[in-house]
Amino acid sequence: MSESEKFNIFNFVGKMKVLHLSWFAFFITFFMWMSHTSLMPLIQQAFSLSSAEVKALLFLNVALTIPARTIVGMLVDKFGPRIMFSMLLVVAGIFCIGFSLAQTYEQLAAARFLMGFSGAGFVIGIRLITDWFPAKESGTAQGVYGGWGNFGAAAAGFALPLMAGFFSVDDGWRVAVGSAGVVSMVYAVFFYSMVRDTPQGSTYFKPKKLGAMEVTSVGDLFLYIFMSAPMFIAMAVITWRLSPSGVALLSQSVTSMIWLGLGAWYVYQVVGIYRMNREVFSKPVPVLHQYKFKQVALLNLSYMVTFGSEVAVLSMLPLYFIELYQWSVPLAGAMASTFVAMNLIARPGGGYMSDRVGRKLTLLVTLIGSAIGYVGMSYMTESWSMLAVMTVVIFCSFFVQAGAGATFGVVPTIKRRLTGQIAGLTGAYGNVGAALFLLAYSSLDASSLFILIAASCAVVAVLVAIFLEEPKGQIAEINDDGSVELIDVS
Repeated sequence: MSESEKFNIFNFVGKMKVLHLSWFAFFITFFMWMSHTSLMPLIQQAFSLSSAEVKALLFLNVALTIPARTIVGMLVDKFGPRIMFSMLLVVAGIFCIGFSLAQTYEQLAAARFLMGFSGAGFVIGIRLITDWFPAKESGTAQGVYGGWGNFGAAAAGFALPLMAGFFSVDDGWRVAVGSAGVVSMVYAVFFYSMVRDTPQGSTYFKPKKLGAMEVTSVGDLFLYIFMSAPMFIAMAVITWRLSPSGVALLSQSVTSMIWLGLGAWYVYQVVGIYRMNREVFSKPVPVLHQYKFKQVALLNLSYMVTFGSEVAVLSMLPLYFIELYQWSVPLAGAMASTFVAMNLIARPGGGYMSDRVGRKLTLLVTLIGSAIGYVGMSYMTESWSMLAVMTVVIFCSFFVQAGAGATFGVVPTIKRRLTGQIAGLTGAYGNVGAALFLLAYSSLDASSLFILIAASCAVVAVLVAIFLEEPKGQIAEINDDGSVELIDVS
């Protein structure tokens, strides 16, 4: 194996060039997606927002990402990561600039809702990295991609308050946020010119049809339908929080129309799942081409409590620290960003350990560590020193980010041609978790929220211990000429 083929993070050719270009594209999308969190005190002051209106913005930010990740996952499997990531960077950049130009709360809310589309960029890189790296390096590569890309949220927390203060006291936040959108659109052109979907000579495996995910048994068909429901439930609950019963951003008639639309959409989804997979009732799938959807379901739940809690906690921590400790906006943003900053080493570490000591064991340990960490955060009070706060936040964040890395250490081992869709569904569950935890926070204090997340991590750890199977052997894919290709997953 040549030096260019080895996993060397300081190499910038071949597959390593693709990895670096990909994580930076993800970094930009996450920077834009989380650009409001550390600036929320300034935005709240500029628009005279109530606490309820601020919380509405927080869960609006994750609402669109729920369906966007599943849709983008489907499209990336069909059309390839190169064109999909480039398009997303342009569209998200436009939405980010729109957020910076908002003049009313309604415009602010609409732009923040649309910015949730930026969070769908994550699943594109998952498919790209899967096609460029072998199984023995997949967890590490996915960890670097996810961890370093996720650091965009921490970078936004550190940099944007300083940029806002540099430009002006009142409207500096607009310049800071808008500039991120401009950078995104410029990078889209660079990314498109520099990246290929697969290495030279490799096959880009596509699903048979554009639509719902393929499953390989009748039981998996019903489990897929069941696992699709929480995404629609989360969007329905978010709609309720925006209705007259919540922050009154939506009228009752609009709320009812959205609920009706979500119900019709779910029925359409179920029909699509059946049409895509109805042959499993009459024609069993050969064992060689089968996979177990329960693996996908468990990864969904794991990402829901790891990444979902990460987004939720990052969204509420800056204001929480200001209220609890009376810290300045830059200090609170920087302290809250330490929760995500661990992505630089923890998420790659989770992927690396997944490759080296076992995917199931690594995921189990990180889930248990996350539960312990959140219990520790629930004990934070105004009497704690800054050092004590940093210690418990970093401990918790390490296991949370490592758990997210370990989750996506498993994703590429299930079914190669469906990797985008699997990543999209798993990623969407991360946003389901974020939405549900943020909704819970609208009715709970911070300490109770941390306990709720800890309990959720513990429950998922038990399910993983009992039901998750360690990926072994090979998965089969069919080439364009009809021949079967076996791909190592262990």
